Amino acid sequence: MTEQKQVAFIGLGVMGYPMARHLVSAGHDVTVYNRTSSKSEKWVEENGGTRQLTPRRAAIGAEIVFLCVGNDNDVRSVVLGDDGVLATMNPGSLIVDHTTASAKLATDLETICAEQAVGFLDAPISGGQAGADNAKLTVMCGGEERWFELAEPVIRSYSQTCNLIGPCGSGQLTKMVNQICIAGILQGLSEALEFGRRSGLNLELVLQTISKGAAGSWQMENRGRTMVEGEFEFGFAVDWMRKDLGIVMQEAERIQAPVEITQLVDAFYAEVQTNGGGRLDTSSLITRLRPRS
Repeated sequence: MTEQKQVAFIGLGVMGYPMARHLVSAGHDVTVYNRTSSKSEKWVEENGGTRQLTPRRAAIGAEIVFLCVGNDNDVRSVVLGDDGVLATMNPGSLIVDHTTASAKLATDLETICAEQAVGFLDAPISGGQAGADNAKLTVMCGGEERWFELAEPVIRSYSQTCNLIGPCGSGQLTKMVNQICIAGILQGLSEALEFGRRSGLNLELVLQTISKGAAGSWQMENRGRTMVEGEFEFGFAVDWMRKDLGIVMQEAERIQAPVEITQLVDAFYAEVQTNGGGRLDTSSLITRLRPRS
């Protein structure tokens, strides 16, 4: 059994809602905050724990404060200022940021937190809504070993893989690598499936066959069939992917790394948004290849 911790969880979106639930199931004392207070009220009704109306109050007494919000500005708003979690955190406590954000934000916050002897880990996640629901997330961490050792047994409540990649910022950079891979794979899979459809192939049999060979991938196994059937309601939206790819391209420009495929796929996702698909999941990339009725 993991030692029980007093923790706070800030942000009860598609991912954070079940992640916080798993912390309760693992025996931790959980206080939650969400910008829309009705959601935190509903979460407490379903899971127990307590809720607070500001990040500051949610963090009182917490040994670890978990964040899972939208973007860099959202992270700043719940960490800094009079109502931020840092205002009430004790020396020796820790912030774990699961938001997909910039590496620079991570290193900036690590420095600010250190001034109060508070730890900071950037720890973006992968695995989608299903991974969060089923406690099968992959967590990519950046920060000091001592803070990782404190957090990892608790993160295990909702993850299947949790690794410390390197110093602060390394988690966010690893998430950028992850999103580059996903973008390229989904574009290739979209083109392949549309090629197969126009060739008159039985795509169910095609997927059964090639998914066991060198072309196989998580995306093929989990999204191939639904892409063929036109189902695109699986949690991680195109709008969010474009936010992530924007972070990738900013960092790529900074380090002078070529990301031509990523730039191209980002433009394709922009087409999906223009056609009203911003809230569809990322496998909806295939829709721009299909003839419109």
